[in-house]
Amino acid sequence: MLAGEGLVDVAAGPGVHVLSGREGKGAAIRAALEKVTGSVTVLQEPDEAYTPEAYDTLCQPIREDAADAVFGRRTVPGLRPELLADRALGGFTRFVTDVALEDPLTGLRAFRTEALRSVTLTSEDDAVDAELVVKLAAQLFRLTEVPLPLQAVPRHTLASDLSRLRTLMRYATVRDDADNQHEGYSTLERMDGATNYSAWLGNRFREHLGRRVLEIGAGIGTITRQLEPGLELLIALEVERFYVDRLKNMFRGKPHVRPYLSDVALADWESLKAERLDTIVLSNVLEHIPDDGAAVRRFRQILPVGGKVVVLVPALPQLFGAIDKAVGHYRRYTLETLRKVLEENGFTVDTLEWMNLVGIPGWFLNSRVLRRRAVPKFQLKLYDRLAPLLAQAERHVKLPVGMSLFAVARVTGETR
Repeated sequence: MLAGEGLVDVAAGPGVHVLSGREGKGAAIRAALEKVTGSVTVLQEPDEAYTPEAYDTLCQPIREDAADAVFGRRTVPGLRPELLADRALGGFTRFVTDVALEDPLTGLRAFRTEALRSVTLTSEDDAVDAELVVKLAAQLFRLTEVPLPLQAVPRHTLASDLSRLRTLMRYATVRDDADNQHEGYSTLERMDGATNYSAWLGNRFREHLGRRVLEIGAGIGTITRQLEPGLELLIALEVERFYVDRLKNMFRGKPHVRPYLSDVALADWESLKAERLDTIVLSNVLEHIPDDGAAVRRFRQILPVGGKVVVLVPALPQLFGAIDKAVGHYRRYTLETLRKVLEENGFTVDTLEWMNLVGIPGWFLNSRVLRRRAVPKFQLKLYDRLAPLLAQAERHVKLPVGMSLFAVARVTGETR
């Protein structure tokens, strides 16, 4: 596939579709993808600097299943002023996306077609080059590069460079890789960066895990990553395909982790029962389920006697506010309401504890007073610095209250 400005002397024929690129590179790529039938797609700028002779080398890592996207790293002798803007933009791209590519905005790239189709491209013009790297990196696709000797120095216009720069700036500041279409995703992405807090939760959960675990509502895998070491089986159930695709990339090469696309109400519970699960984990998920009692009854039906459900939920209805609404919470729990939903639906509660006392003032201020729809990044980073100290303190002190509740409940009798 060739996309960009300039005339390309290619005639239409069997298996060859010629599409006008006058709408811009991004629009041309989206139109051409509808025609692609092969498992590998090559994107080449219509520039004499790039040659089809490099295609075999470019596609080899994809054929060997070592990469999902391969970028041709442009190599030219000496310092060429014409490439300085590309080098600078490439450095900024690495800063925004954390990719290790030396030349992420090259004009010759190969993709596993399925991976390329899985990202939603919105840019109309050359900004699509930056958008592609941002979205592939965020979805944890395997990106690599191979040396690409150039036939000439590539041509780039100032308008093209500025368009890519503006796009990178937007993704670095005000737009996430889902184009701000999903408020819940923005929150999950921020929480994924709170590594100390995630480790704190992971430690609490791991103390109560068996060997064969079902995680309900895995999201983008923040807690899944904490749970999986040492397990025999981890089924990560998630209702959003966008998240499931990311989970598949995150746990590629780990067959004991199985992402499972389904709503809780529509899951194949008989098949799940056959997996001989011994633990079900819900980390800030039960509050998203309209009928939490029915869900808990489902969990009871597939667990053996002695099986556990380990739950973290938001607490204190008085804190329910704008952030809860933005992420889709139906409720916040009290000690009584969480115990009731577990015990009335087939479980015996062994542990029921408050967590995270220190988080209450910040949540109340942001969600109830200021009515923000997400926790500000700076506040979250500051809180994450404190998380190890909070974890240590809460191990030795029984909290009188907290913004979360942690529960472990056990199956003690036959299924009702």
